[in-house]
Amino acid sequence: GIVSKILLKTPSGSVTAFAFDAGQELSEHTTPFDALVSVIDGEVDIRISGTTHRVSGGELIILPANEPHALSAVSRFKMILTMLKA
Repeated sequence: GIVSKILLKTPSGSVTAFAFDAGQELSEHTTPFDALVSVIDGEVDIRISGTTHRVSGGELIILPANEPHALSAVSRFKMILTMLKA
């Protein structure tokens, strides 16, 4: 499954930890704000506007505001999602 825990939430943004099992997915969606994904360990395929990026532990990727994106766990992985409402 997918487990999430909000670590910090303020009017200007939030920081949330996620853990995914292999094969778990988040279907395509958009957000009104830029988001920073920091993969802690494991691997995930992140599709942004039709282009897939393989992101591994220790790597970062930006999810641009209003761009469709989806996630698919290649292996078990953990990430920190930072949303900045700016």
